[in-house]
Amino acid sequence: MLKEPPKNSREKTKNLLLTLQDKICSGLENVDGKGKFTEESWLRDEGGGGRSRVLKNGSIFEQAGVNFSEVQGKELPQSIISQRPEAKGHEWFATGTSMVLHPKNPYIPTVHLNYRYFEAGPVWWFGGGADLTAFILIFLM
Repeated sequence: MLKEPPKNSREKTKNLLLTLQDKICSGLENVDGKGKFTEESWLRDEGGGGRSRVLKNGSIFEQAGVNFSEVQGKELPQSIISQRPEAKGHEWFATGTSMVLHPKNPYIPTVHLNYRYFEAGPVWWFGGGADLTAFILIFLM
C-alpha cells in the first residue's frame, strides 16, 4: 500500500463512482424496459451528501436502488482508530456507491454491491464487493 493517497484520488474516485451510478441506472432501465429511476439528493450536516436512485414496479425489477455518497468529517470512530491508529487526529473522507436489485421473479437472486473509497491522513483504501442471495434451483427432468 502507498504511504499517501494517490494524487487527486478524491476527485477521480468521485467521478468514477458518479459515472458508474449513471451507467448502472441507464443499463437497468434499458433491461427493464418499463421502470424509471427517481432521484433524491441529500446533504449531510457534518459535510458531504449524495444521491439516491430508486426504480419501482418495473417489468423485471420489483425494486432497484443505486446510490452514491460523498461524505467527510473531523473525527473517526474508535473502531477505525483501533485498527488504524495512524489515522487518529486526521479529518476523513469517504465516497462510495451501492446497489440492491430485487427482481420480481423469485427464481432470480437478489443482487447487492457496495464499493467505497476512504482516506484519513496517511490511511486510505478502496474496497467493497458484490453478492447474490441464495435462490431456488429447479431442475427439469
